[in-house]
Amino acid sequence: MNAFIAVVLVCANGLPIEACTDDKASEVRKVRVANELGCTNGWQEIIARTDLRDEVGKTSYLKTECRRVKQAE
Repeated sequence: MNAFIAVVLVCANGLPIEACTDDKASEVRKVRVANELGCTNGWQEIIARTDLRDEVGKTSYLKTECRRVKQAE
């Protein structure tokens, strides 16, 4: 069975979307979710609880990814 990791990358506005990766993001948040649908929600609340909320849309943007993780059998 597979699980998924929801990833939220916080990147500077000057960084092209395709270049926004784990190593170039100013912050990376990850959480294990049960399915792909879980990757699409909840991250807004996570960011809203941090100091990053004031910068998103002004100096930075968010990029979300859903990564499949194989569970041990």
